[in-house]
Amino acid sequence: MANRLALSTSPYLQQHADNPVDWWEWGEEAFSEARERGLPVFISVGYSACHWCHVMAHESFEDPGIAAYLNEHFVSIKVDREERPDVDSVYMDATTALTGHGGWPMSVFADADGRPFYAGTYFPPEPRHGMTAFPQLLSIISDAWNERRDDVVAAAGRITDALTQRDKALAPGAAAPDADELAAAVVVLSPSFDQRYGGFGGAPKFPPSMLLEFLLRHVARTGDLDALVMAQGTCDSMARGGIYDQLGGGFARYAVDEAWVVPHFEKMLYDNALLLRVYLHLWRLTGNPLALRIVRETAEFLLRDMRTSEGGFAAAWDADSEGVEGRYYVWTPAQLIDVLGEADGRWAADLLTVTETGTFEHGASTLQMLEDPDDESRWQRLRDALLMERGRRVPPGRDDKVVAAWNGLAIAALAEAGFMLDEQEWIEAARAAADLTIAVHLGAGEEGDRLVRTSRDGLPGHSDGVLEDYADVAEGFLALYAVTGEEEWLAFAGVLLDVVLTHFRDGAGGFFDTADDAERLVMRPRDPADAATPSGWLAAAQALLTYSAYTGIPEHRSAAEAALGVVTEYAGRAPRAVGWGLAAAEALLDGPREVAIVGPADDPRTRQLHRLAAMGTAPGAAVAVGPVGSDVPVLRDRGLIDGGPAVYVCRHFACEAPVSSLEQVARAVQAVTPPHQSQAVSVPGGEMTTRAGDSG
Repeated sequence: MANRLALSTSPYLQQHADNPVDWWEWGEEAFSEARERGLPVFISVGYSACHWCHVMAHESFEDPGIAAYLNEHFVSIKVDREERPDVDSVYMDATTALTGHGGWPMSVFADADGRPFYAGTYFPPEPRHGMTAFPQLLSIISDAWNERRDDVVAAAGRITDALTQRDKALAPGAAAPDADELAAAVVVLSPSFDQRYGGFGGAPKFPPSMLLEFLLRHVARTGDLDALVMAQGTCDSMARGGIYDQLGGGFARYAVDEAWVVPHFEKMLYDNALLLRVYLHLWRLTGNPLALRIVRETAEFLLRDMRTSEGGFAAAWDADSEGVEGRYYVWTPAQLIDVLGEADGRWAADLLTVTETGTFEHGASTLQMLEDPDDESRWQRLRDALLMERGRRVPPGRDDKVVAAWNGLAIAALAEAGFMLDEQEWIEAARAAADLTIAVHLGAGEEGDRLVRTSRDGLPGHSDGVLEDYADVAEGFLALYAVTGEEEWLAFAGVLLDVVLTHFRDGAGGFFDTADDAERLVMRPRDPADAATPSGWLAAAQALLTYSAYTGIPEHRSAAEAALGVVTEYAGRAPRAVGWGLAAAEALLDGPREVAIVGPADDPRTRQLHRLAAMGTAPGAAVAVGPVGSDVPVLRDRGLIDGGPAVYVCRHFACEAPVSSLEQVARAVQAVTPPHQSQAVSVPGGEMTTRAGDSG
């Protein structure tokens, strides 16, 4: 018989709807039940694509005996961390404080007021590898609750107080990073950079998307070759490794090894949106052909496999198929030969590092492409055949809920990439996702300006948007405005950022993750550090900075500068934690550069200049295009040159004389091009080359 979760809109919660555990969704009803029955609360947090969440579910939550004990001695709450990142953040802070590490599944025990007193992650059904068995843990906690309840409740209070005090100590105060501090961040990063395989630190390795964006902007502004080596080395290694889907495009969540060979096979929307933008910017900066291939294949993956019927982008693909992690993606030499024939199969095995012993499990291999194929047309033919054959396998499950923040990241990436590469379909996909966000996610609250975090099947979910939703959706709308010139996207971004300034400020220059009128948790989460996605705090700073460049509104710029003060505190000791903030600081140092293209929309020269401006490497440049008479502040009172389109560039509150030639525009929108590289920039109607030393 199905439990309460059968009525949930969350695919993850619905995965547990047939558990014998008497699950509750997060909410006051569950805590009221705990108070009425005098029981502790068990809070289990995970997400639909999480492999070890599935393992614990199969081992423990589907076990009738364990379920019966939970039902008798606890009130059990199941939480989708992707729907409720605020709840996840609070209890992840508690878990890491109590255990020194975190992860999912997250298992937290709390009193009826939600105050945690014990926490961990995965627990097996029997003692294993030094881990406590889950039934044993349940028994110990139940006994402590019944026999020493006052002590347990007191411990919960102390833990909550300690977490609250730690949060109060977080006050930005400092000025935004200057050039020396950003250079120091690169120096601090260098010792942790893996010279052989790229990335930072050892196994497991996660794509450092936000950090890569910082490094690329730093290279563009300074020409720093050390930063370029770290950025390009990491991007090249990931693109050639097993973490990248060599057949279908797109990146897995992380690699379990240092060489990017074996991924944790789940594919998340946010990773692929962020990395699509990183590889696009790497190609724009260096002309790297591998980066261009990854851009095209990842965009194809998003449009082919991640789009929902309503026009948004689904949250994730699972790691498992038929209950086995990675089965959908791995191959043996024999399987390749069966599909391709002897000669082509052995050629493909050699190209893709598919060995007889295997690089994964049970003699199977992940697919790597450590070198480019010597026959590209042959590879494309074989790739199509293998992709068709893989399509006959049982696919992993797809979490088809639409998360506002992650769709904002996808909108930004696809809009930029579509414009730079003249792929109109990508721009239309970005516009469709933006339309869905407006139609379904935006409109809550008395003023109609509040976001809901998720939707599914075109229906809004019940969770309020958090800071990252407002910031990342604003970022997507600003990018869409930059490439289309459609003013409504700038206006919608302004609406969202006004909500940020009104409801999320912490009074000390930073931001809370939840609004001032959101559900009260045991503490109000606030964290400037990036996680798998840019922190809401830093994403808000970036979006506010860009918006202020378009509008000239000083409040937005001042708020961005104040928010970036925390980055200064991290830059010299833990730059990996604030990559998005370091990237925003690079934009701030450059102005950010305001690039206004004024000209008739039907004049091909306007589009030429517009695309050339988009190809500029100036960090975080705000590009706008529109006709004479536009009411957008950055375009207002701008005229033509000799009756033709003109480009106006402003930096640091000062504007240069308008220009109209391709060569002049190219110089105006470049920062410092790396000295080893020239870049060919194609524009409709011609080609030009910008060379080292050109500067604006």
